[in-house]
Parts: sequence; structure tokens; C-alpha cells
Amino acid sequence: MNLGAPAQGDVRPLAPPFGGVIPLHLLLATSAKVLCSALFVSGRTESDAWCHSAFHALQTHHLGDALPSLVEGHVDRDTGRVRLDLRLDERAVGRIVEAYRAAYPDHVADWDGESERLRRLGRVSRQAQFTPSQGSVILREGDDRLRFDPVAVRTTLPDAEGEPWPRGDDLAGCAGSSKLDRAAVDAAVDAAFADARACTAAVVVVHCGELVGERYLDDLDRNRQLESWSMGKSVTATLVGILVQRGLLDLDDPVPVPAWQAPGDPRREITVRHLLQMRSGLDCPGYDEPRARWPLGLPDHFYVYGEAIDTFRFAWERPLELPVGSVGRYRNCDPLVLGWLIREAVRKRLGESYLAWPQETLFDAIGVRSQILETDLHGNFVMTGFNYGTARNWARLGLLYLDDGVAGGRRILPQGWSRFVGTPAPGWADRSYGGLFRVNANGDYPLPDDAYFMAGGAEQRVFVVPSADLVVVRLGHQAGYPFARRAVDDMLRRLTHAVQQQPRQPQRNIAP
Repeated sequence: MNLGAPAQGDVRPLAPPFGGVIPLHLLLATSAKVLCSALFVSGRTESDAWCHSAFHALQTHHLGDALPSLVEGHVDRDTGRVRLDLRLDERAVGRIVEAYRAAYPDHVADWDGESERLRRLGRVSRQAQFTPSQGSVILREGDDRLRFDPVAVRTTLPDAEGEPWPRGDDLAGCAGSSKLDRAAVDAAVDAAFADARACTAAVVVVHCGELVGERYLDDLDRNRQLESWSMGKSVTATLVGILVQRGLLDLDDPVPVPAWQAPGDPRREITVRHLLQMRSGLDCPGYDEPRARWPLGLPDHFYVYGEAIDTFRFAWERPLELPVGSVGRYRNCDPLVLGWLIREAVRKRLGESYLAWPQETLFDAIGVRSQILETDLHGNFVMTGFNYGTARNWARLGLLYLDDGVAGGRRILPQGWSRFVGTPAPGWADRSYGGLFRVNANGDYPLPDDAYFMAGGAEQRVFVVPSADLVVVRLGHQAGYPFARRAVDDMLRRLTHAVQQQPRQPQRNIAP
């Protein structure tokens, strides 16, 4: 699996220290990107996106209450650009420092010095740029240039209206395959929307291959592409699975990052399996570690969402912290290194367009006509969090896993891949993680213990339940984070009860 050296683009030093405590330039960059995507990818109104998403991204590291009233937003619909400006006068600095200290009371810092630094800074401004097929990209401070050429990604599928579900949106063909009580399903779906504070935006329920429940918030509809955050990690797992199915990768192959190949470098032992199960041991501080462990102002785990960097390079530059394979930890560096591996395989082994390959190879095969996988400044997919799709799109991906990697009578993923990603991985003491999917082995959700799921921040979820022949999609806006879990649990509890009341139905024939 010799993929050669990584592409050499901009090689300026990554992640220079910003010389302070509160990383306002990173927080504004994330918020500008999220706002840009909400407007130009999801087509939401400015007021809705501003109130329910922009400053709730990653909870803006506990400044979500302080920033909105201090920041000015500028939207240029002609160029597809969003800029956020923060003027750091005495009042603004006082509010920001007070809020940050309250969020991190144990963090020791020269707060007077930090206040003075912010006042001297005077202003922070960050921008994001929309591209039609690659979504929104964080730009550098004072520099509006992309470091890649956007590619127009198009589906080869016919219009969805005339195609039967799941390859299209005509639901008539599969009507009657599920015997679930529709009133019970409707009540379960309504439960997800009952508390408006949860900001549930979309729900789709598929049972026995039939779409049996669906609802959207306000003016949203089935064609609206919405934020999903870390559910994109499961897209990474799927693309890796395709390469394994084609014989281009093996789970136990060492990952050939050139920077890891020096004699004695322990990172040479990291395999594809380790990265899928987040057991690499790479040093990538997470949000579960103390603020003092964040030298970049954000956890390394989140830094890729806040700065205009080469995210793949940032990931594979991490040194080793723990013995390879010994401990499972939720860290973005692992799926990002897999993203590099996918890119190199597509370009160098297949000779195909990296930016178009997911649509041509995966999404067209399962009936998805458009899925926005957003990139960094250098054109690398940031599938750890920046991806947008419709609720039906995510249900189609869930069905691919429910059907053991078969779609349209054709095997796309290796036989048993679904079982692999949905099985608790070694090294995880709480048995909560599989292969870039979370698992329900401990009954964390009111579903059977064979359930596993794509998971993103603020309860973005695609639940796959093999024993119930069930797929459940729930999407929502970030502002609902404190209330979303209760709404999801209520919905799942009702759906589980509805399934349990039905006679067991025969297994669908899914073999290619």
C-alpha cells in the first residue's frame, strides 16, 4: 500500500501560538463557517441561523451567551461570503473575560494581561466562503484566497420524484412492507418535536425498508440539507469500507504516512483498524481534558474547526502519547488521518477526482443525489464535522448498513463490515465505540443492545437497529443541545414499544 509522499502545498508552520488565553479568532472563524453553511447550504434565514446555530457551534467554548450581542455579521450573497467582526472595546473585553473565567474557574492565567492584550488587539474579523459543491470554507485572516480549485460535483441519477424509495422519493412501491401502527409512529415522531427548545429539525423513520415516519420543523422540507457534525465520521468509515471491498486497503495494513516511517517511530505501528476504532494513541487533547492542556486555545480535537489549515497534515503531525492500540479515545486526528489515506488512494491508486469520488462511488449507488462534504482551505474533506445532507439521505446511508453493505442488489461494502463498525472496539472501557460508529451495547439509548449509530453534536443521529429492521434519523440545530437528548429518548422509547407490539416480520432478502 505504497501511496507515496503527501501532496506538498502550503507548508507554513501550522498552529502558531496566538499569544493569549481566549482564542477569539478561532471562535469567530467557526461561527462564520457555520453561519455561512446555514445560509448558503441549508437555505435558512439569517435570524434563524444566527439564533440557533452560529454561536452554538461547539458551544463556542462557553462564550455563546456573550458573543452574539457583541459581533456584527456581514453577508454578501453575491459572492457567497460571510464575515464576522468583533470590536474589542472596554465593554466587550470585560464581558468576554468575565464569561470565559466563569467557564474555566480552575484555569490559572494573567487575566489583567489578557484583558490588556484584547484591548490592544482592538478588533477580530473572520470570514468564510461558500462554494456550491464543497460548501463553506474558513478563510485566513486578511486573505480571501482558496488553496484549491473547487469542483462541480453532479449526480448521474435521474430525478428522485419518479424513482421508487430508497433510490428515489416515490414511496408507493414499498408501502405495506412495514406493519407498524402508524399512529404510534406518528406519536413517536411528534415526541421529538414536542419541546421546541430541543430544536429538532428533521426526523425520518424507516422500518422493514419502508419510510413510515417523517416530519420537519417549520419551513424545512425533505430537500433541505442540514448540519450533522460528527455523523460524517461514519461517512469516512464507509469510504474506507469501499476501498477495503475493492482490495485497495486492508484493516491491518500499517498506515503509510511518510512522516511516520523513520526508523524507531512508533507511529509506524498504527493500522487502518486502529484509526477506525480511535485507538491510535496520537497526542490530540480533547474537550474532556483540562483547559491547561489546550496550547492552541482550543482542544487539538476542535482546532480543525476553527482555523484555515491543512487539516490532514495537522492530524498526522501529532506525536504519539499512548502505546498504539492500547486505549480508545474520541479524537478527530484518527478519522482525519483516514481522510488523508482515502485522498491518496483515490488520486494515486485509482487516478480519479478526489472531490467527486464520494458522489460517484457511494452516494449515487444508494440514491443520494447531493451530499455536501465540506473541505478545509486546501480542499481536504473535513468529514469529522463539516458535512450536510437531508434526513432522507442519512436514512439511505443507514439502510446501506442495515442491509450489510448492499444497495440496489450490489455489494458496496465488505460482507460483515456493518457488524465490524457496530461492535464494541477493544480499548474502550465503556464499550461505547465501534468503527467510527457509536454502539448501544450498554443500553445508553432505549433501543435493543445491537443498535449502533452515527453520532454528531447536539444529538444528530442515525440509529441502525438490525434486530428491529429499523433506521431512525434525527437532525437538529445546535442551540437545542441541552434539551435534545430527552426528546430523542422519548421518541426512541415510543418507537421501540411500537416495534415490540408487532409480530416479528420475515427478514428482507438483501443478498446481491
